[in-house]
Amino acid sequence: MDGINFLDLFQGIATLVASEPKIMFGRIFLMLLGFLLIYLGSKNILEPLLMIPMGLGMSSVNAGVMFLEAKKMGTLFVDPLLSDPIELMNILQINWLQPIYTLTFSNGLIACLVFMGIGVLLDVGYVMARPFQSMFIALCAELGTIAVFPIAVALGLTEREAAAVATIGGADGPMVLFTSLVLAKHLFVPITVVGYLYLGLTYGAYPYLIKWLIPRHLRGIDMSADQGPKISRAQKLMFAVVACTLLCLLFPVAAPLFFSLFVGVTVRESGITEFSRMLGDTFLYGATFFLGLTLGILCEANTLLDPTVLKLLLLGVLALTISALGGILGGYILYFWTGGKFNPMIGIAGVSCVPTTAKVVQKLATEANPGAIILPQALGANISGVITTAIIAAVYVSVLR
Repeated sequence: MDGINFLDLFQGIATLVASEPKIMFGRIFLMLLGFLLIYLGSKNILEPLLMIPMGLGMSSVNAGVMFLEAKKMGTLFVDPLLSDPIELMNILQINWLQPIYTLTFSNGLIACLVFMGIGVLLDVGYVMARPFQSMFIALCAELGTIAVFPIAVALGLTEREAAAVATIGGADGPMVLFTSLVLAKHLFVPITVVGYLYLGLTYGAYPYLIKWLIPRHLRGIDMSADQGPKISRAQKLMFAVVACTLLCLLFPVAAPLFFSLFVGVTVRESGITEFSRMLGDTFLYGATFFLGLTLGILCEANTLLDPTVLKLLLLGVLALTISALGGILGGYILYFWTGGKFNPMIGIAGVSCVPTTAKVVQKLATEANPGAIILPQALGANISGVITTAIIAAVYVSVLR
């Protein structure tokens, strides 16, 4: 017992002391950031389904660093950088989250499971009732996805890396995961983590941007009289089948994501309640939980303190900001086009964080005018945003792959 010292017994502290200052302070910062994410998630300031497991994973993985062999530091959670098949097979038997990461995360399966669940929640009738309005807003709200690409190239990223980080502008987490996996696998971990971290901005920062750029009397415009034509279940089902087939035909590289989204829609419109519950509850909540947990575990200081990550952080927030501005611009265009009957706030719902941005604009509309209803139009733009983001991501992948 005399030969055992304090640092040998508590290896998390020992590795903290033995790390270079940048890593040591980085680990401490990420542990505290994890606490903050949990707090913000518990207060519903950020999305709790994602941020609570992500925050706990982030704090735990940066605390649980140990000496593995020959003073090499690591954890028993996951190693995202393994490529040697033999090493991978060995580590699958050691790291408890490695099977989740390798068999569902790094191959895009978890993104497809999330998309199936999202599809069950989507009522494509909102898009079909106002197709041109919804798609115009969605295109405007993709401005960040397009504008950040040349900016990223100018900052020294390759075209493939630039396209992967620009996809953050669509605010569609599974799409960011998919595009970075295909185009920039070496940056897959930081791009995906940055993308999902910044999706919290749509919850926390967009309301302030809206209030800054759109006056209260415009935020309170009521659109409940704009009912649009009634869309039958059969028409919705036909739309889902035709749209899925057409998009898969045009962009086969993104066919798994298109299929996953529309299989959820077809299950919903077919009235198969057992499958709807399975996809909308079990698949969506289970996949989202493990997605947040795995993302948190990937936030290890050694991974995130790479100098390239700072560029990704800046480009990610820039992409989301430009997309929001593009959406608001589109909203103002429709406001003037309709003679003041369109609530310009709906424009930001084209940023396809389903259904967060739609709920955000409805909440702000209610604050400005308790009788204002804009959720149907916002959901139409929201769903169109998902489809548009998938198309743009598929174009990037098809051209640059």
